[in-house]
Amino acid sequence: MMRITSMFGTAALLAALSVSATPAPSGARVYFLSPADGDTLSSEFTVRFGLEGMGVAPAGVEQENTGHHHLLINADPMPDLTQPLPASDQVRHFGGGQTETRLSLPPGQYRLQLVLGDAQHAPHQPPIMSELIQVTVE
Repeated sequence: MMRITSMFGTAALLAALSVSATPAPSGARVYFLSPADGDTLSSEFTVRFGLEGMGVAPAGVEQENTGHHHLLINADPMPDLTQPLPASDQVRHFGGGQTETRLSLPPGQYRLQLVLGDAQHAPHQPPIMSELIQVTVE
């Protein structure tokens, strides 16, 4: 029994170690081209992502100094930025290498933030994140 428990413990440790942090290149940044902080928007609007100091590559593509976008919408609590980002209504994945999206949101206040993910959807370390912006949807 002790040997089986030890094997499971080793397997769990190896699985945890398999998600290694992809280093963030110095000076890389992600930002919103649009909308701007404080904008009032209609229920359907386009979000455009900007990236500097890196390239965009689809999820699953291992290429140095690249990543793909994730859009956080009213993410509370903030996802664990040491693990692959979970897909949800608050964490939108753009693993195809998209640099913009069309959103349809009900009226309200929204906090938006971009996080760049590596080939496995994990944030680079340190995380490459945009400034948080706030928009109003009417």
